[in-house]
Formats: sequence, C-alpha cells, structure tokens
Amino acid sequence: MSLFRPKKAETVHPLDGVDAVLADLDGVVYKGADAVPYAVDALNRVKTDGIRVGYITNNASRTDAQVAEHLSSFGLGVAAQDVVTSPQAAMRILTTLVEPGATVLVVGGVGLVTEVEKAGLVVTREAADKPAAVVQGFAPEVGWLQLAQASFALHDPAVHWVATNTDWTIPVAGGIAPGNGTLVSAVHTAVGRLPVVAGKPEKTIFEVAADRFGAHNAAFIGDRLDTDTMGAKRAGLRAIHVLTGIDGPKQLLAAPKGSRPDFILTDLRQLFEAYPVTRTSKDGSETIVGDAVVRMNGHVVRVVKAGNSPVDLVRAGSAAIWDSGLSIHALDVDPQLYS
Repeated sequence: MSLFRPKKAETVHPLDGVDAVLADLDGVVYKGADAVPYAVDALNRVKTDGIRVGYITNNASRTDAQVAEHLSSFGLGVAAQDVVTSPQAAMRILTTLVEPGATVLVVGGVGLVTEVEKAGLVVTREAADKPAAVVQGFAPEVGWLQLAQASFALHDPAVHWVATNTDWTIPVAGGIAPGNGTLVSAVHTAVGRLPVVAGKPEKTIFEVAADRFGAHNAAFIGDRLDTDTMGAKRAGLRAIHVLTGIDGPKQLLAAPKGSRPDFILTDLRQLFEAYPVTRTSKDGSETIVGDAVVRMNGHVVRVVKAGNSPVDLVRAGSAAIWDSGLSIHALDVDPQLYS
C-alpha cells in the first residue's frame, strides 16, 4: 500500500481561472535599474494570452504616466491606465471624507499632487489655509517643514488624515531607506492620531485595480509578505509570491496566518508551469510537494528528501509548518529548508 494519499489532481496551474494579473513592481518587475530576469517576457506572455495585466505600487512619488514610461523602457507594453498608485487609492478614500473642491494639505511630491488635482481638490502646503484634510505620501523632498505643517493642521480633530501607505522601508539605489511609514509615524507622534491608509496591505488599492480592470478573479504577484501577500489575501485575491525580491524561504516558513501565499514561485516563468499539489502521508507526519518530503515530529521539522527542485522543498516546509498551527519560534527547523 502506498505511503501517500492519492489525489485526483497531481498539479494545478497558478493562472487557472484568472481574469487579471496584478503585479507589484520592485522585486517583481525590476530591482534597481535592471529588470528582474524572465519577468518582462512572462508578463508580456500573460497579456498575449488574453489576460489583463496591471501594476500596483505604493510609491507615491511618481505619476502613473511616469511609472508606465519606466516599465515600458524594459519592453513591457504598459499605458498609464494600467498602473494603479497609492495616491489614486488615497483619492478614493479622501473624496468620501471631504466636499468637492475642498482644500487639502499635501505632504508629498508630484505623484500625490497630480492625483489630488485630478480629484478636483485644491492643494495647499500651509496649515494656515485651514485644509479640510491632510494627505501624506512619500517623496524624497519631504522634510521637517512639510511634516510640521501636517502636524499643525491635524491638531484640529475635524481635519481628516489619509496616508498613501505606511511602508517602513523602501529600496533605493544605495540600499534600504526609510519609507513613508517612518514619516507618518513622526506626525503620529506629534498629534496622537492615526491616518486612514489607502495602499498595500489595505484593501482599497486592490479594489481600485479590480474595478478599473473589471476583474472578478484576479491574482496578485508580490515579493513581500507583509504588504503584498497580506493585502492580496485581505482583498480576496489569489496571492502569488515570487522569490526574486525581499522575502525568501526563511520569511515564508515564518509567515503568520493572513500572510501566506497560495503559490510560491522561483521566478515568473513558473506562472505557466504545472504547480504540484501538497500531499501528506497517511499518519500526517510528512508533507510532500513534488519529490520533496518534510517530516514534523512534535516541534522538530526535518527534511526527509530534498528532491530535485529547491522551490518544492520550500513549498513543502512552509505547508508543514503552516498546517501545524505552531509558531515558528517554538520549532526546531532544519536549516536545509531556508539556507
């Protein structure tokens, strides 16, 4: 008798039934000045296959047209309307909070200013103009003067506060730098309030994308569990994690509930490959993906068989730990799973 339970289907496909593919940018499409290997060809193939492709970014410093131009330089077929930015999501929230034509204090750059003006709102940089709201997004030029003006305005509890996102860090050419979350935190410390957040991992930015592309069963591709995967799961999207960016095997093994992707890919070529289903042994002690086998014995997690595919081993280890219901901190995990 076979050790493993038979399954009706041995594989599935990441894009089965998907009517739109939404992709994060940094770590998925590009890293620094260069395109991520295989990403451009894969995303162009998705589009050629008749699936709508869109791009979602928490970056508030650039307009959708600027982002589209950047992506096009890699060889992607992208127009401005294919790009959903966190300032656009912020406008969906802000326009429900203030009257048409209201004055809004903007902390941020051209990407945010452009969307505020498109929404028919009046931009100010001064709290003395008595704004109805403050909208805050990252731009390299944001400094103490802008943060102080936001603080002055937000001491009035009637003034609404919307943040494009609260990412703690951003990747830049020189390394990892403070993100908008640090700037929002500075204002929060001064005013004792928290903003409404529009970007990942909140649902609004995904809802804007789904509405724009007419998507009913979208998949989102990301490289960060705390923003990309969490946001996709909150929004009810299929979550695809690609190992070309920030979070790798160690982070996947430790992913908390709500930040666990539906699919784990080495790179975007695997969007078109059969994806092995996860199986378990009859006694439930072993988790099998492809020919990779991981055993859990209480709090001890060990590799029984590494198999021929490193990503299948990551998939098996992640599934074993996630299904156990135990915290990663309580486990003795085989280093082979994340080294």
